[in-house]
Amino acid sequence: MANTTTFGGNGRVDYPPRHTDSGARNINSRDGHIAPGEIAIGVVIGRASEYFDFFVYAIASVLVFPSIFFPFDGRLEGTLYAFTIFAFAFIARPFGTLAFMYIQQRFNRETKLTLALVLLGASTAGIAFLPTYATLGPLSIVLLSVARVGQGVALGGSWDGLPSLLALNAPSNKRGWYAMLGQLGAPVGFILAAGLFSFLLSTLDNTDFLDWGWRYPFYVAFAINVVALFARLRLVSTTEYSRLLDERELEPTNVIEMSHSQGRNILIGALAALASYALFHLVTVFPLSWINLYSSRSIAEFLHLQMGGAALAAVGIVISGLIADRFGRRSTLGALAVMIGVFSGFVPMLMDGGALGQNVFILTGFCLLGLSYGQAAGAVTANFEAKYRYTGAALTSDLAWLVGAAFAPLVALGLSAHFGLAYVSLYLLSGAVGSLAALSLNRALEIRD
Repeated sequence: MANTTTFGGNGRVDYPPRHTDSGARNINSRDGHIAPGEIAIGVVIGRASEYFDFFVYAIASVLVFPSIFFPFDGRLEGTLYAFTIFAFAFIARPFGTLAFMYIQQRFNRETKLTLALVLLGASTAGIAFLPTYATLGPLSIVLLSVARVGQGVALGGSWDGLPSLLALNAPSNKRGWYAMLGQLGAPVGFILAAGLFSFLLSTLDNTDFLDWGWRYPFYVAFAINVVALFARLRLVSTTEYSRLLDERELEPTNVIEMSHSQGRNILIGALAALASYALFHLVTVFPLSWINLYSSRSIAEFLHLQMGGAALAAVGIVISGLIADRFGRRSTLGALAVMIGVFSGFVPMLMDGGALGQNVFILTGFCLLGLSYGQAAGAVTANFEAKYRYTGAALTSDLAWLVGAAFAPLVALGLSAHFGLAYVSLYLLSGAVGSLAALSLNRALEIRD
């Protein structure tokens, strides 16, 4: 008999009884207590696999796609085209969240997560098999765009509620510490992706790299997704996990109702970490494109520098947990937004300052990124009423990525190439101002309420 979902008079979703003999649940069934540390491991594994996919595509957008999908135009224009398609995933992500939440309502969490990660793996592996423009013409660009949209939809659908559950089940004096654990997936994913591309660039000549070498990171991404799927299902499919989600009311809710009731919280949540999300691509993707286009530096060596920066970011993320537990997550975000605003003024001097200036920009930027990004996820999720927290946290994350990061490489490279690096400073500064405005509004509303 098909499952049915009904909406009660209070707007909450009433779910059908779960079938305890479902495949994934039966395989991994265990009813023991799930500690915050175990949830944290699931969060780190899941996010690291997603970020690896993310950065494999981002690095390929700089080093590969302009040559093989946009050979009909210059290197700058080809990179801008690639960055445009790069943004498609962030545009598609909220739609994926909504679509897969319906799947969760109709079936269960395991089905939703499995389908989302299968779609992510298929889209990522599909890119590895794409014919180039020389073989297929404009249709190759269409297929690349479809695969990128598929990645975005899948990333939205892969939301499993683990970060919110982790934050709610962590000790009250350790919320900042546990919040930062999932953010470690970003530097881990970047280091793995950059290291793989650096190895290929160092061992292959340019012809072999552009012909077939660039495809290997996408194969690896698919394999990592398979491992991550089983690791996350092992946790998500337990009855204890379901019980914890049910107790915390972490279930999908009616989006229209939530928007009317929690609209201001969605807006504040999307903008609160804007500085961090803007900086995210301005120290990873943008400088790589700038060096590739306007510098004679070795790309492989520059990737090594960025890997070192990512290691510093990982340290910064850990430190952010200690700072946030001492001074508060929102205060930490506000202070880092001010520091990012100050740092934005040095972008032209450092990026135009030769190898030394660029090195300082990368290492300092990654340090600031780690400290701010460590507390960027769900800093104001507590604003949501309990029944809206699951959907609200997912959509807030999607919108934060869309507003803060989706177009950052495109805008930064386009502005710097046509008007100068000073405009990159203004772009980053606007992100810092947006964060401070959102945090100030959040404080004012809390005092008023």
